[in-house]
Amino acid sequence: MVTRQSKSQPTWTDVKARLANLDRAGLVGLIQDLYTVHKDNQTFLHARFGLGEDVLEPYKQTIERWLWPDVLCGQDTSLAKAKQALTNYKKAMGEPAGMAELMVFYCEGVAGFWYHRGYQNESYFAALVRMFEQAVGAAYALPTSSRNTLIDRLQRVRGIGHEFGYGVGDSMDFTFVKYPKRKA
Repeated sequence: MVTRQSKSQPTWTDVKARLANLDRAGLVGLIQDLYTVHKDNQTFLHARFGLGEDVLEPYKQTIERWLWPDVLCGQDTSLAKAKQALTNYKKAMGEPAGMAELMVFYCEGVAGFWYHRGYQNESYFAALVRMFEQAVGAAYALPTSSRNTLIDRLQRVRGIGHEFGYGVGDSMDFTFVKYPKRKA
């Protein structure tokens, strides 16, 4: 029988204390239960341990779902849920090239949805500009061999951004001014 603690909300400290009492088999069993109970846990563990052909794919699927919904099926957009995929990847693995790829993919999703659906929403554009700045910074932090493809993709997003209005393209131009010119 599980005893009820006097506190109404347990904390990580409480969980950590209970984990200390588990043997190896108990800990593996707990992780197995967590793995089977929710797909997000599976995605996390696959990314953490580098399992599967493309650990980024589940995160990209989440970003795509929330940035480019199927409007004919009544799906809506959620910038917060799309961005949560980035946060989840960062917690699971956080590898810089993977983070940069997901940020660029996020920017492409916002720009693509607007371009193909004519979605006019200032908060959507503001989120794009913020993520674009982060993506450019993340791309420039990578070695040149990894950076160039991401920068080319961001340049395409920037081109679409000039069609948005609301100063989106100008903000993207300003972001690129902060970084050195790319060498061929």
